[in-house]
Amino acid sequence: MATGACAAAGSAAAVGLAAAAWAYTSRSPASRLFGGALTAPPRPGEIALTFDDGPNPAWTPRLLDTLAAHRVQATFFLLGKFAEAEPDLVRRIAAAGHLIGNHSWSHPDLSRTPSDAIREELRRTSATLEQIAGAPVRFFRPPYGARRPAVFRIARELGLQPVLWNAMTSDWSEPSAERIAQTLSREIARLTGHGRAVSLVLHDGNHREPRGNRGPSVSAAGKLLAQYAPTHRFVRLDAWTA
Repeated sequence: MATGACAAAGSAAAVGLAAAAWAYTSRSPASRLFGGALTAPPRPGEIALTFDDGPNPAWTPRLLDTLAAHRVQATFFLLGKFAEAEPDLVRRIAAAGHLIGNHSWSHPDLSRTPSDAIREELRRTSATLEQIAGAPVRFFRPPYGARRPAVFRIARELGLQPVLWNAMTSDWSEPSAERIAQTLSREIARLTGHGRAVSLVLHDGNHREPRGNRGPSVSAAGKLLAQYAPTHRFVRLDAWTA
């Protein structure tokens, strides 16, 4: 009995470790087990501001005004369902010189999504964005960073470069713009000290609510721009693929 109990405990522990390893591999931006992705090159002093889950008709226009005031271009990973509902806002993003990327149609966890549904999420989103903005879509960021081998394979088959990040905080739930900016400032200092560029994620949208409040995130973006625009070079992600 004791031997059987030990064996069962060992099996349970192994299952638990395997589950933890899968969770890390499928979501961590640092993991490369399921394939490589564009993150940030060894170019300290460069920052790519990226924004997920828009377009948001309540907050994306304010963010665009802030970026314009600092003469900075960013990368927007848009949800297809929101882009379809806000075509004029998508066109405004593109007209301002920002880069538009694919963030799926409906923000599912792609690590648990069947392959045919993954393909449709990405294909439909790219087709919608390209029809509205009139330019090819070349970059894709998986919602939650969640992936498995099929996700990046399908993305590349559709002509999309997978993108992750190396600086993010929980701006989607943090009510203080000051705390968001402070956390990301520490990440910028850490990455710069290690000789890396910074690929930074904020959220101008809420995948559950088209007009969800993103005031803290937009305000934090303004604080970061005011702090780093004099000393750092802000780039679109395609600056790292030329």
